[in-house]
Amino acid sequence: MSSMLRVLSAERLKMSRSYMVLLMFISPILAFIIGLLSEVGDTPQPWIALLGSLSMLHAMLFMPIMSGIFAAFICRYEHAGGGWKQLLVLPVTRTGVYVAKFTVIALLLAMMQLLFLAAIVILGFIKGIHDPFPWDIFARSIIGGWVACLPLAALQLAVSLMWNSFAAPLALNVMLTIPNMLVINSATYGPYYPWAQPFLATLPGESTIYGNDPFGAFNLPFESLMITVVGSFIVFFTAGWLYFRRKEV
Repeated sequence: MSSMLRVLSAERLKMSRSYMVLLMFISPILAFIIGLLSEVGDTPQPWIALLGSLSMLHAMLFMPIMSGIFAAFICRYEHAGGGWKQLLVLPVTRTGVYVAKFTVIALLLAMMQLLFLAAIVILGFIKGIHDPFPWDIFARSIIGGWVACLPLAALQLAVSLMWNSFAAPLALNVMLTIPNMLVINSATYGPYYPWAQPFLATLPGESTIYGNDPFGAFNLPFESLMITVVGSFIVFFTAGWLYFRRKEV
């Protein structure tokens, strides 16, 4: 535990000298701009309609991409100039380093989710939505979207640890994020595709909001999706941890 806390303190210092923290504002700001242009006043559930319109950009595109960017940034300093050797000669364990780096990524994603929620609430007041705010639905969507992003964050951290290149993991992540719009239409593959899981968790059964029958991966109940997410997280996190323990530096 002390080893992990020392690494967390070091990561905090590194972030204070970089612009990585500012990146978590990009998606909420862009979603806010899109929300200003969307019309939700005539829908039966305006808060949910607003969540749906903003999530198309935030949860389907930016959350998977930002998880890769955060993972690449968190390993960037160690890949440069023999940083891994300098770090691992300190009185820290590899497990502590790995858990600390993943914790930083998870916290950044959580803060991005809170900013996204704040953007929706502010938009609601700007647009004059007077319906009661559905805290239960939004809590499940915001927390569920964050939890569903953790397996992808673990996978991206493992890839960033393997590759010294900063751009290669990001390019791979973007390439695998783009097919999300097609994958979510598949009830067979959508729930198991890590890049699509954040969107599916943010809008569970989204199609029922507009009075239609659920389609594609939205047929999967939220609880079943979370079981798949937790299973994916255990696999990716354990695989990355085992690789890092045996990694030569």
